[in-house]
Amino acid sequence: MATTAVTVLGSTGTIGINTLDVIARHPDRYRVFALAANDNDQLMAEQCRIFQPEYAAMVDENAAQRLHSSLAKENPGGIKVLSGIAGLEQIATDDACDSVMAAIVGAAGLLPTLAAARAGKRILLANKESLVMCGQLFMQTVYDNGATLLPVDSEHNAIWQCLPANQVRDGSSLNDSGVCKILLTASGGPFRSTSLSQLAYVTPEQACAHPNWRMGRKISVDSATMMNKALELIEACWLFGIKAEQIEVVIHPQSIVHSMVAYNDGSVLAQLGNPDMRTPIAYALAWPDRITAGVEPLDIFKVANLSFEQPDYERYSGLRLAREAVQNGGTSTAILNAANEIAVARFLDQKIKFTDIAVVVEKVLANTSSHQADSIEIILEDDRLARENAMQFINTYH
Repeated sequence: MATTAVTVLGSTGTIGINTLDVIARHPDRYRVFALAANDNDQLMAEQCRIFQPEYAAMVDENAAQRLHSSLAKENPGGIKVLSGIAGLEQIATDDACDSVMAAIVGAAGLLPTLAAARAGKRILLANKESLVMCGQLFMQTVYDNGATLLPVDSEHNAIWQCLPANQVRDGSSLNDSGVCKILLTASGGPFRSTSLSQLAYVTPEQACAHPNWRMGRKISVDSATMMNKALELIEACWLFGIKAEQIEVVIHPQSIVHSMVAYNDGSVLAQLGNPDMRTPIAYALAWPDRITAGVEPLDIFKVANLSFEQPDYERYSGLRLAREAVQNGGTSTAILNAANEIAVARFLDQKIKFTDIAVVVEKVLANTSSHQADSIEIILEDDRLARENAMQFINTYH
């Protein structure tokens, strides 16, 4: 059996590291064609030594130069080092690449993931922004170019596993398959039971201490505010052809049930497993097969009790903002995402309070005009304006 050549966009992040872990367990099935990251050239150099890709790309040009110097000393003329978004697009579209793991966090992952779709690649999607920023354009690009889109986010991957075969790939509506509702689970983050009055005093370190998952700092903060679930709600609308009203967010503190699908005959199908990203990564990598992922089997007796709660929309106002953005359409969801990225970054820099994140997002949504998301240029321009407005609001009032 020929090996599958995989490009990993975001190889130094949590998803990328876990992807490489799964790949390393199956050298007979997979080989790393290319690796890409933002600016962590030291970890990238280590990954290059282990996996010997043909290409390594860094978004940051200075990091690319450091990586080139490091690799040249050990293996002159070996691994080719690229830089910038153009470098990422090149390795995501190369004819020798079979599958692309799209795991770059933030808007930076949009263009190379879109390029992979145009090239008709098999895309393992962990980059929320590709659908949040330009869902209609991205999905149309997938369909028009015969690309295969497989969700890696644990919740969307769980939904996919509970759906009829090929639902993600054929673009049809879930309503045609007897589905009446998606139950999108969320842990509730580390502050599920913290009093609202105390949330203003939350520190970045506390916000990044997720009770169940090990994630990067930005995603951890999004989990604490549940903006990650807001973004996943937007994603699910595009991935599965379903309306926002048909998606119910469910707080599930144990993170064992990763999501559920309710059918019109009264059935509810759920996907369960330990909270380990290697499970959805392995499923997407090998689909339609299943392979070992190094994940400890779920001990249902040890888990014993599973609980579910309705979310408090005052505590998690991002859920409300996301539903409003979906209803408004156009570039509203891109504006929401951009404002959140700026607000989270400023919170991590200790420039604003934890509770200010949602305030910034709501202000930017109210004061940034939305347009029809007809082209990538329009989407990126509104993304830029939203970031500018977010920074202006923060600098003026904080």
